[in-house]
Amino acid sequence: MRESGVRETTPSAPSDALPTADGDRGPALTAATVDTERHVARAGWDQPMRMFALVPTALLAEREPAMSEQLATAAPDGFTAVEQEGLPSSNDVESVLARVAWPAEVAGVALALERIVVPPEAERDLPSDPQEATEALSRHPDRRDVRLMVAVERGGSSICLLRQREHDDDDAVAVGTDLAPGLMHALFMALEDEGS
Repeated sequence: MRESGVRETTPSAPSDALPTADGDRGPALTAATVDTERHVARAGWDQPMRMFALVPTALLAEREPAMSEQLATAAPDGFTAVEQEGLPSSNDVESVLARVAWPAEVAGVALALERIVVPPEAERDLPSDPQEATEALSRHPDRRDVRLMVAVERGGSSICLLRQREHDDDDAVAVGTDLAPGLMHALFMALEDEGS
């Protein structure tokens, strides 16, 4: 039975087919990350790095009543991704993370970035200049363009999604907890620096 003015909602949950982040908040982190990755994917390829604060939806609804309509269908026990605009245009993740402060209300961070993947033999005999090496790799015939979406939360849950340009479909996104361990570690460290 619905009361007037109250909207019944079904909490969003990740598909049973998807691996889920570990920890108590793992399902909520996975659902927010999948939703955020699809949001980023709608903007196409060749994007700069994009970063999102993951805020508990209930907290955001309490502190930002003007957003109540936008949050009406969101799971109150989930996370809402808030894009961090005005990031420096850099591919150096660590330097970007060092410039961002995360208040205690931010429960986690999601980061989307595109990379070139090549077979190991393609990295032999590369020019020593980093710019020339990048150009050589981007011209390699076996290169693959991928987008990583890595998310971590203060409680220890983490998840990574990988989308390939040549298989650019929501159903073809790889999901795991160990696809980008170095990037996950960097995000955990950025949260710890501000949260401790």
